[in-house]
Amino acid sequence: MSPITLAVFEASLMRCEARPDFFDVFYEKFLSSSPEVAGKFAGTDFARQKELLRTSLHHLLLVARDPKQGPDPYLEEVAVRHGAGGLAIGAHMYDLWLDSLLETVRTCDPEFSRDIEGAWEEVMMVGIHYLCANYEGRHKGHKG
Repeated sequence: MSPITLAVFEASLMRCEARPDFFDVFYEKFLSSSPEVAGKFAGTDFARQKELLRTSLHHLLLVARDPKQGPDPYLEEVAVRHGAGGLAIGAHMYDLWLDSLLETVRTCDPEFSRDIEGAWEEVMMVGIHYLCANYEGRHKGHKG
């Protein structure tokens, strides 16, 4: 991933996070995107959830900067938690998640542009591809 894409993403993330309601706006959009999504979040501690999302966004920036490192324990843990044996978050839900996130960035970043949207999409796809590829677990098909 190009350093320019990473810089565009990081600058936009900082502008978005400068808005105290950024994560509230995101979850409002995401939860209203589908009854299935809303059901997955029943009983969720949203203060904790927003902090987890903040951490994940910054973490994906680090992972996108150095893809040769491969998955690290944080991303592996997220994949297990979201996989078939955990929360069972299927690929279609990541489409809704990304659409909601991009719509939120469009709303919250006063400098929003197609380049910014592309940078967010490129960085987020690093994590989405990994989570989808590991939905069944890292050892799918492994006999041991």
